[in-house]
Amino acid sequence: MMIVIHHNPDCGTSRNVLAIIEASGETPVIVEYLKEGWTRPQLLALFAAADLTPRSALRETKSPAKELGLLEEGVTDETIIAAMLEHAVLVNRPIVCSRKGVKLCRPSETVLDLLERLPPGPFYKEDGDILIDESGARVG
Repeated sequence: MMIVIHHNPDCGTSRNVLAIIEASGETPVIVEYLKEGWTRPQLLALFAAADLTPRSALRETKSPAKELGLLEEGVTDETIIAAMLEHAVLVNRPIVCSRKGVKLCRPSETVLDLLERLPPGPFYKEDGDILIDESGARVG
């Protein structure tokens, strides 16, 4: 099974996750969901596989979640999903699918659990934080 990343190239965490996947030797399928949008079956399948609820997958900052009233108590999952279908940016990212599972990869090092092999070390995130040391071991 190949790796699929639901990616936003403007997001530092998403860029870090993509770089980690590529450094591990994988060539992922990149789904730029802001361009392609979501389908209801796609969201439901991703959330079920990643053990997420619509609320736990909701991007609360830098999105219209507050303006749409989605942060209020009592908002139903159905209402959140409908909003996500209308506004793709409401889905937190990146979501990565691999043979080892499906996860919302925040923080970016979460993706390491989904890889068959780690990237060679040393490996640093965009902000300079080290993820893999020179001996190839995970840091942190």
